[in-house]
Amino acid sequence: MSDENFDVGARLKALRTAAKLSQRQLAERAQVPHAQISIIEQNKSSPSISTLRKILGGLNVSMSDFFDADRTALPGPFFGSEELVDLTSRIKAKGYLSLRQVGDAKGHNLQILHEVYGPGADTGEVLLQHLSAEGGIVVQGELEITVGEDVRVLRAGDAYLFDSRQPHRFRNTSSSVTIVISACTPPYL
Repeated sequence: MSDENFDVGARLKALRTAAKLSQRQLAERAQVPHAQISIIEQNKSSPSISTLRKILGGLNVSMSDFFDADRTALPGPFFGSEELVDLTSRIKAKGYLSLRQVGDAKGHNLQILHEVYGPGADTGEVLLQHLSAEGGIVVQGELEITVGEDVRVLRAGDAYLFDSRQPHRFRNTSSSVTIVISACTPPYL
């Protein structure tokens, strides 16, 4: 599913236009600066995961639908590694970041992710915030997690669980790869 030719700006503009929203209206809904919508639509800047998610929230569109609207979710109950839904290969994030989803998150009201953070990977300076509960376990490496005012570096075997309405962020500040298995309900991405 990794497609170097995917045009994030054109896709965002098409969805915004279909929703009959101006750039300013979408920016207000998403609570981002108006100019940011314009810059992304013109492909002058690639959004962080947190920023793109905020904007898509203003359109009521998930990241999986944004990147692959025609994809048919596999029914399961079992999934091979190659059947996980890639949510991030088309985003130019700071550092290598891969988020792959198990099956149809909406259909099960549960999003399970296999997350890989390369050295320096970051979900973005804008803290994530959404109506969900989420948790995960660090399987390999270490990950700095910010939840509200609390910041902690978790290592392999450590876990987290919190109310996602609290502003949060995930960063790999180490020089090695970090792998996390996480879950979120209701689905966020």
